[in-house]
Amino acid sequence: MTTVVNRQPHYKRVLLKISGEAFCGKGGYGISGDELELITEQIADAHDLGIQLAVVVGGGNIIRGRSLAEQGQIAQATADYMGMLGTAINGLALKERLDQTGHPARVLSAINLTSVAENFIRGRAVRHLEKGRIVIFVSGTGNPFFTTDTAAALRATEIGADVLLKATKVDGIYDKDPAVHQDAKRFDTLSYQQAMDQRLAVMDLTAFSMCMEHDIPIVVFDMKTPGRIADVVAGKPCGTQVTATN
Repeated sequence: MTTVVNRQPHYKRVLLKISGEAFCGKGGYGISGDELELITEQIADAHDLGIQLAVVVGGGNIIRGRSLAEQGQIAQATADYMGMLGTAINGLALKERLDQTGHPARVLSAINLTSVAENFIRGRAVRHLEKGRIVIFVSGTGNPFFTTDTAAALRATEIGADVLLKATKVDGIYDKDPAVHQDAKRFDTLSYQQAMDQRLAVMDLTAFSMCMEHDIPIVVFDMKTPGRIADVVAGKPCGTQVTATN
C-alpha cells in the first residue's frame, strides 16, 4: 500500500464513483483480484488522509442492464434490477478487502438485501461516516431507468458531500473519445452548463443537473495511476473539474 506522508485533505466528505469495469481487466468480466487490490489500495490511501469517504459502485463488469434490455428478451426495468444486483456483488467484494486491510467498511443498499447489506438510511450512512467507516452504496438509486452516475449525484447530495469524484479509465473529460480521435481535446475545467450543452458523455444529464442544482463540484480523473485518488482528495490538479463556472 502506498504511504501518504505530510498531506492535508482539500475536502472533508467525499463521494467517489467507481465504474463496474474498474473491477475487471481490460475487456473482461467479473472481478479481477489484481484490479480489486488496486482499487482497495487507492481508497485506503485516500481515507488515510483523514476524510469521510463514501463510494458508489457500478455493476457493468457483472451485467449491463441497458445492453441486456436492448436484446429484446428482458424488459429494461427487470434488466436494471439485475444490474443493481451486480453493483451489490462489487460492493461486497470491496468491503471484504477493505476490512482485511484495517479499513472498516459498510455496504448500504437501495433495495432490500438484508442478508448481506444494510438498507440505505441517510442518517445511518452519515453516522457511519462520522465514525470513520467507509460507506459503500450499492443498488443504484433503487429504481430502474436511472444510472449509477445519477445514484452518485443523489447520494452526494444526501450526505452533504463536498465533492463528487468520478474515477474513469481516462485522465479527464474530452470533447470526443480520445481512444478514437488523436486530436481529442481534454478540458482542465468546465461549467455544469457547458458539460450539459455539449452532451459530454462522461456522466448523464440527470447527474450533471443534480450536482449543478446543489453546487457539488465534480472531478473526473484516471484512477489507474497509483495514489491518484489521494492526489485529488489532497487538492492536486488532476483530470477535469466541473463547477458552476470554469
